[in-house]
Amino acid sequence: MEEERYIVIKGRRWRASDPALPEDVAADLRKALMAARREVGRLLRAGEDPAPARARVQAAKVALGERGTPWWEQSAEERRARWEAGLRACRPDR
Repeated sequence: MEEERYIVIKGRRWRASDPALPEDVAADLRKALMAARREVGRLLRAGEDPAPARARVQAAKVALGERGTPWWEQSAEERRARWEAGLRACRPDR
């Protein structure tokens, strides 16, 4: 089980996304994450405060299970609540 908890990229270990995420949910969260990362860059280049976009990056990473309480320490109900809250935080218009 340890091998599915982390991925290694260029010798650095990162927490893996929650494997229990439905693929459509994971895709939506990755899309929101990348949009928020682009927005951070845009705001920085414009000399504006990137805090709101960084908060969306954090929300997406938590929802994916890559930050916050490790997904393997959460019940199935807690995991579902985590990603549903993340979807709402990343896409408040939905």
